[in-house]
Amino acid sequence: MSDFGFDDDVAGVAYDGDGDGATDAVALDTDGDGYTDVAAYDADGDGFADAALVDVDGDGVADAGAYDLDGDGAADAVEIDVDGDGFVDTVEVDSDGDGLVDAVLVDTDDDGAVDTGALDLDGDGEADAFTSDTDGDGVLETIEVDTDGDGVLDTQAWDSDGDLDLDGSVPISTDLGAGPFQA
Repeated sequence: MSDFGFDDDVAGVAYDGDGDGATDAVALDTDGDGYTDVAAYDADGDGFADAALVDVDGDGVADAGAYDLDGDGAADAVEIDVDGDGFVDTVEVDSDGDGLVDAVLVDTDDDGAVDTGALDLDGDGEADAFTSDTDGDGVLETIEVDTDGDGVLDTQAWDSDGDLDLDGSVPISTDLGAGPFQA
């Protein structure tokens, strides 16, 4: 193992999986317990990590991963296992590479399937649509959207039959106006 210049506290191994003389992966033991805590992979050989995995709690299972899907050197997706059960609980995606998260997908009930999500549809860094799996079948069938950007959700749409086509939508009104509930 090499020290990689971290004051003898960090040991690591560099791998050349394809034998071309360039490092394809690096595994680091940052706490000296003999187990890899951080691993980085350069799958396309451009000299930049395409994926990095981190074992935060030292159990030998990665708790977070960052992925550069478009090869620009910046992470486009991050996966996190918040509760340490070995299953991803949260995924953050920057689909357009602008450095702002476009979608956050969450598995709130630990069944391994995304059941809620927040989306930035207009690219301003603020979530303006929310989607959910209301019946637990693994299909996100409800979406609530702030269509006018005022921070208030104003439309709800749904897919009642799971065919991924929205069946309808209704306005969500929070303005009671001068109705019977007005004081």
